[in-house]
Amino acid sequence: MNQLAPETHEFLTVRELAELLRIKERKVYDLAASGEVPCSRATGKLLFPTAEIRAWIDSAKSGGVAEQVQRPNIFLGSHDPLLDWAIRQSRCGLATYFDGSHDGLARFQSGEGIATGLHVFDATTKTWNLSEAQRVAHNQNAVLIRFARRQRGIVFRSEGPRPESITGLKGLRIVPRQPESGTAGLFEDLLGKAGLDLTDVTLSDTARTEDEAVQMVRHGDADATFGLQTVAETYGLDFLPVIEESYDLLVDRKAWFDPPLQTLLQFCRTDTFRQRADSYRGYDLTDFGKVAWNA
Repeated sequence: MNQLAPETHEFLTVRELAELLRIKERKVYDLAASGEVPCSRATGKLLFPTAEIRAWIDSAKSGGVAEQVQRPNIFLGSHDPLLDWAIRQSRCGLATYFDGSHDGLARFQSGEGIATGLHVFDATTKTWNLSEAQRVAHNQNAVLIRFARRQRGIVFRSEGPRPESITGLKGLRIVPRQPESGTAGLFEDLLGKAGLDLTDVTLSDTARTEDEAVQMVRHGDADATFGLQTVAETYGLDFLPVIEESYDLLVDRKAWFDPPLQTLLQFCRTDTFRQRADSYRGYDLTDFGKVAWNA
């Protein structure tokens, strides 16, 4: 598995540094030979001290990279139940402000946090999150990291209407999500593909979190919502899978090496984290830690 940060955090190998910088390994050897990049040969092979690499990257700004801002230790963006649990359980010291993918991207762009979670589908390129990450962070020292694939679909009560597809939502009361969320745009896109739009359903009050949307269905305030499998099953509701989405993390590269994120990432490699992920239905962590894009 390609990962931006190895489990041993003190040093990077040639391969790991090449992946971090998005260059060929041959170029890493050239940088080391010229003395341009800090390295050690104490073990007989090239190793690159993480702390010094972080400082080297930060000092190597050019006109094409935005001026480094002092970002607060806040995780932004779309709420994910597993990530939220890991942040609290790891005691990494990160605060959270989850209010939707697009809200998080805007706040990340203005330097209001060190990372943001997102699940935004680009119908033109048929890709998840890449276009939005490139749009927001093309001139920032940032990297897009895979977190999980998640099952999203129709959440409903067993004693209520039982839709068998997106088309089956016509005429039902639906809990919408806020426009700043990735869910809202995805739901409208899927309605359109099914020959429907928001006028074909009755919208209840807007829910700003996955849990709030599902609880409104559970309490009978609506017939269904477009939510996550893991949240539906947590509240004992029925779930019809519609799409597997990619939930990724756009991270400030400098903050990646700092204690809060490193503590969180190290925890996410433990058996405790994996066991919790297995207990949450609808998650696939096969690509966890892979680099999807480097600014």
